[in-house]
Amino acid sequence: MTTTLGRPVSRQRWVGLAVLVLAVTLVALDATVLSLALPSISETLHPSGTQLLWIGDSYSFVLAGLLVSMGALSDRIGRKKLLLLGSSAFGAASLLAAYAPSAGWLILARALLGVAGATIMPSTLSLIRSLFPDARERATAIGIWGAGATAGAALGPVVGGVLLEHFWWGSVFLLNLPILALLLVLGAWLLPESKDPNPGRWDVLSVLLSMTGVIGVVYAIKEAAAGGLGHWPVPVAFALGATALTVFVRRQLRLPTPLLDVRLFTDPRFTAAVLGSLASLIGLSGVIFFMSQYLQLVRGYSPLTAGLAELPAFVGAVAGGLLTARLARRTGARVTLVGGLLVMGLGIAVLGWVQQDSSYLVLGSSFLAVGTAEGIVYTLSADLVLTAAPADKAGAASAVSETAYELGTALGIALVGSVVTAIYAATLVAPAGTDPAVAAQAEESIGNAVEAAGTLPGELGAQLLTASRDAFVHGMNIAAFIAAALLLSAAAFSWYLLRRRAGDDASAEQPSELVH
Repeated sequence: MTTTLGRPVSRQRWVGLAVLVLAVTLVALDATVLSLALPSISETLHPSGTQLLWIGDSYSFVLAGLLVSMGALSDRIGRKKLLLLGSSAFGAASLLAAYAPSAGWLILARALLGVAGATIMPSTLSLIRSLFPDARERATAIGIWGAGATAGAALGPVVGGVLLEHFWWGSVFLLNLPILALLLVLGAWLLPESKDPNPGRWDVLSVLLSMTGVIGVVYAIKEAAAGGLGHWPVPVAFALGATALTVFVRRQLRLPTPLLDVRLFTDPRFTAAVLGSLASLIGLSGVIFFMSQYLQLVRGYSPLTAGLAELPAFVGAVAGGLLTARLARRTGARVTLVGGLLVMGLGIAVLGWVQQDSSYLVLGSSFLAVGTAEGIVYTLSADLVLTAAPADKAGAASAVSETAYELGTALGIALVGSVVTAIYAATLVAPAGTDPAVAAQAEESIGNAVEAAGTLPGELGAQLLTASRDAFVHGMNIAAFIAAALLLSAAAFSWYLLRRRAGDDASAEQPSELVH
């Protein structure tokens, strides 16, 4: 790897790290900051239940589909250059989203944000390798970076709640602009440029295959959860996505300079890390998606109060990211990763028993456990991915880790959110005397139900509100159990992958940089 600006002095390295943490926190925050704004968006733009899910996850879908491609591009044209270009585009897309006049416009703007975000994320982790050549310093830097990434996702509802208390929902996007201005100025000044000295060509066909594959498979999962396996787009989208991914893998094995070196997955540390990151983000984003609605529309919290109620997840994410290095040194990477997945699964399972009047102590404890475990799992996963990859492929390898991050976020909303939505619609029984058009509106989403209840006479409106809240909590409980089962299964599989193999000197239990 070459560094065109030379190696930064010690103080400049840490300030440069702060710039990278700011960037990754912003991209992660944008994936969840909209969660508390969904009731306000429902009231203003009147999206359908499906549109509401797309507003939530179009950002992460596109981001996940492009991350590998943009990671490989950053290795070729320069990580700093792509980071700064992406930041500028992110600002422009934020303006489009803030002033979206319709649900379709907002979905499109969120997709454009995903394109811009895909150019930012891979550069942040791979640039750490340029800034910190020393393994111990790099381990500390990765811990701080991981805390920023997970804290950003957990902080989204808090930031959204504060803004929504005083401004309209579009303000959650305008928040990006001053942060991006600071990022552009400091990034241009402090960050070194780095890239692969022998990058080869950027294979456009591989880019199209990877994006088609990821989006096709995720879309199929989303539609299956919402409409069932018999819904015709499901098999078509899944077949298209699976075929594209199969062709993509075969093409990468043949290319002299692949977009993604799929042979990295032969390293069990790499595979376990990607699996852990994916599963933990499905859990975290799913919890944030349905709990943000639960707190506001079921318990009646204001956006600010709901955001503060989710604050333990943010505190836990920061603490978990910063404690990862110490835990990994004491217990090893295998125990730390699997333990984090187990704790997260159990924390989410608690939400399966939550009712409308459950004590906040139960909710807060679950948020703290989920946030802390996510901070540990994601930070360690990022380190394992970076350690397993060659230095000159840091951008592409980092992109795999961050693809798991964003794919997990998208699947969390798509899968968990679709389960909640489907069960809610199936179990909601409007009270006798409700106009059929009003009942159909209420079945779309709990946000629509709350709005519809306000248009009905007193007793009838109260009955519809109670029925919609009961149906939503039922769907939330089942979705929580499904997410918990996924986390516990990922823990068992990671334990298997990271087992010590007899006669294998390069064992999967070989410590990561965080252990040094």
